[in-house]
Amino acid sequence: MDIDWEAYGWERLAEGTGRRRLPGWDATVGLVTGERAVLLYDTGSTLAEGAELRAQIAALTGGRRVTHIALSHPHFDHVLGTAAFAGAEVFGAVGVDELLGRERDREALGADAVRQGVDARDAAEAVDMLVAPRHVVSGEWTLDLGGRQVLLANVGPGHTGHDLALFVPGSREVVFCGDLVEESGEPQAGPDAIPSRWPDALDRLLSLGGEEALYVPGHGAVVDATFVRTQREELARRFDVS
Repeated sequence: MDIDWEAYGWERLAEGTGRRRLPGWDATVGLVTGERAVLLYDTGSTLAEGAELRAQIAALTGGRRVTHIALSHPHFDHVLGTAAFAGAEVFGAVGVDELLGRERDREALGADAVRQGVDARDAAEAVDMLVAPRHVVSGEWTLDLGGRQVLLANVGPGHTGHDLALFVPGSREVVFCGDLVEESGEPQAGPDAIPSRWPDALDRLLSLGGEEALYVPGHGAVVDATFVRTQREELARRFDVS
C-alpha cells in the first residue's frame, strides 16, 4: 500500500521507509515496512509517546502492528516507549540486554529522564515496564521483513558502549545512525561515551552506506556522507584521536 507519511507528520525517506522527529528532544524514530513485518527504530521517551507512535503507525500502515524493534542505544529518549509495543521482537547491541536488565542502570535511566524534564511518574512507569532486548547483535544481523531486507549493524562503541545502526538497501540507501551522528547540535558525549572509538564508528557507518546514502541522525535533519565525514573529523579533533 502507498503510505501518506506527511499526513501523520512523518518524513518519507525511501520506498517503505520513513522517520519522525519527536517533540521535546528532537529524537528520531525510524519505520521500515515489508510485506510480512514492520520494524521500528527507537521508541520514544515515555510510554505515552510510544503509544502515540503505535497508533500513528497503525494509521499509516492500514492497521498493521510493529513486529520488530531495534534500539539504537540505551538512552531514555530512545528506549522508554518500548513497552507500548506488546509482542514485538526487540533487538539491541550486545550488552544492552544486561544494562537494561540491571536495577541500578534502570534507575539511572529513569533519573536521567527526570533530570531532562520527563515527569517523574511517567519516568517511573516506563522504567518499571522497561523491555530489554531479547536479541543482541554483536556484528551484523539481517532481517527479512518480506520483500525488503534490512541490516542491523553493531558499529560502536562511540556515543555509548552499545550503538546499533540500521541499514536499509534500495535505490537510495538509508542509514539510521542513532546518536553517533547529530545534526541539530554538537554530538553529546556523556559519561557512557567511548570517545576514542567514536571516529571509527563513523567510518563503519560510511562504509555501510557509501557516498550516495541518506544518513539519518539521532537528532536533526537528514544528512549526507560529507556531513558524516566532517563530523567524524571534528570528533577526532575534539577527542584527540586519529
